[in-house]
Amino acid sequence: MQIVEKKIKLTDIDLLELFGPQEAHLQLIENKFDTAITVRGDTMVLRGEPIEVKKIEQIFQELTHSLKRTGRLQLADVSMIVDLVDGGRAGVAPSSMSKEELDSVILWGKKEMIRARTPRQMEYYRKVRTNDLVFSIGPAGTGKTFLAVAMALAALRANEISRIILSRPAVEAGESLGFLPGDISEKVDPYLRPLLDALSDMVSPDKLKSMIEKRIVEIIPLAYMRGRTLNNSFIILDEAQNASRTQMKMFLTRLGRNSKAVVTGDVTQIDLPKKYDSGLMDVFELFGGISGIDFIEFEKSDVMRHRLVMEIVAAYERDAEKKQRINGDSKPI
Repeated sequence: MQIVEKKIKLTDIDLLELFGPQEAHLQLIENKFDTAITVRGDTMVLRGEPIEVKKIEQIFQELTHSLKRTGRLQLADVSMIVDLVDGGRAGVAPSSMSKEELDSVILWGKKEMIRARTPRQMEYYRKVRTNDLVFSIGPAGTGKTFLAVAMALAALRANEISRIILSRPAVEAGESLGFLPGDISEKVDPYLRPLLDALSDMVSPDKLKSMIEKRIVEIIPLAYMRGRTLNNSFIILDEAQNASRTQMKMFLTRLGRNSKAVVTGDVTQIDLPKKYDSGLMDVFELFGGISGIDFIEFEKSDVMRHRLVMEIVAAYERDAEKKQRINGDSKPI
């Protein structure tokens, strides 16, 4: 993949008007493309694929011309110009794709399209589109987190939200990381790395770095969410089986105006000292029947990783059932 860098001088133009209040116009353009956009004084630096860089350059030429002619820009004007210039964007669906396949496409990623590939993944996609809070529960490898990140990026590109918040409980899976060297960012990196990996599969390194620096994307431990109200955001809580009931309540009450949340987890992989403290264990009982909240349960048949992952999940399920019969314990693990 060829990457180019282009510097554009923005002279004799009101940059505050061009970029919009709180840089809303600039952010709308940034969210539409994979190209990283950096502004240094009156110079804008574009770094990305040649076709995208050329389109963004053309967009700003049109915006500058419009601003000089009318003296002001509205967000709707910017959106219209972006759509006009971006009409031939790469990622157009192959003519061989059926309507059903097109409907399953969640995001045109940097390498390939990301789409729902099983009936439950398609149901997951529909439920997230139509609800403000969705609990996604099931075994490893079913696409719970990966698809949620793709849906968040798609909402960002469509200008439905202005930022993405990704969070995880910092609970250790059988080994202590508390004495690792480094600052707080370096200490929590092992916990949050899977979320970064998912993002890295969908956007370029330069773009991801830019989005994090501008806080369009935030990746934070669950404990750091207290006291915040998250408006106009797509919020993902991953590995939620390791959130306590108190933490789950804290997280769910962060939801602000025009925000959407997806909570993912696997109740068979609880790493808390007391498994019944998990805030994911009783969500069906607590929130069932509330409008705007929905649930999706994945099964081992939805596993999309290496074929052995499905076999491993099935082996653990058989072992758990065997131990339950032997011990006569009716409680789920």
